[in-house]
Amino acid sequence: MTMLNHTKTFMLLAAMTALFGAVGYLVGGVAGMMIAFVVAIGLNVFSYWNSDQIVLRSYRAKPAEDYRNNAKVAAYLEDVRRLAERAGLPEPKICVIEMDQPNAFATGRNPENAAVVATTGLLNMLNRDEIAGVMAHELAHVKNRDTLTMTVTATIAGAIGLLANFAMFFGGGRDRGGLIAGIAIAILAPIAASIVQMAISRAREYEADREGAKILGDPEPLARALAKISGQAELMPDRNTEANQSMAHLFIVNPLAGQRGDNLFSTHPATQNRIEALMGLKGQVSGAYQPADVAEPETVTSPWAKAREARRKGPWG
Repeated sequence: MTMLNHTKTFMLLAAMTALFGAVGYLVGGVAGMMIAFVVAIGLNVFSYWNSDQIVLRSYRAKPAEDYRNNAKVAAYLEDVRRLAERAGLPEPKICVIEMDQPNAFATGRNPENAAVVATTGLLNMLNRDEIAGVMAHELAHVKNRDTLTMTVTATIAGAIGLLANFAMFFGGGRDRGGLIAGIAIAILAPIAASIVQMAISRAREYEADREGAKILGDPEPLARALAKISGQAELMPDRNTEANQSMAHLFIVNPLAGQRGDNLFSTHPATQNRIEALMGLKGQVSGAYQPADVAEPETVTSPWAKAREARRKGPWG
């Protein structure tokens, strides 16, 4: 299954690159195709080096250390550090973003420059072992270098969209046939790119679930977490992600309102399919993670609730 997912991802990336070159050729011939590839390389290099900072700044992520006086965040910090060690990874940046929607993501160009992020909604909703399951999934993305894969994919998809727009104006001269061809490219090329991009995203989510269960040593906490947070995420759309939907694939569950999984245009598999796949791993993984003895009261007084009441002062006064 792991090799199949990696092969599928490679083939889809190849298809995306071929589509990019084809659109470039249709817009400007051989010269247009070459310019398109040079632009793609430039965009990819920029995204490769700056993807983590771009995403973290976009969501105003803060170091979890800033929240260390909160018992749940202390447990979150401890568990991510120990899970990273179990996965054979260097300690990532561990961050928190103030968002009511329960969600999480990983970013960064490689394991040495990775960051994992949990929302305040997720930390308040889930039990400790469920949070650990979610973060094991995110560390699996880091281990598999999925962030780099999806950054490259998103970059190429965006570039195809730009080329398609150029085709509207420069793709076929002023004759009727050229205009129709330009319109067809402008409509169909971004759709095709999106289909490939979403297929890659879904394949990487299944693989991260599987690898995350191996890191944790138990698939059940992640399965329970997915069941809890997926429904809530649909009820609590995030305005930031709604405005910039190209970042939706980063999250563990789809952060967009009304979006469900396992269709051509979904960034994430259907939650029930993921849960069934995880529970199918029962008995195939062992050595379940045992949290260290970090105090975690049954009810944590949420500093984030106070932050909403006095947002102008900042989240912690």
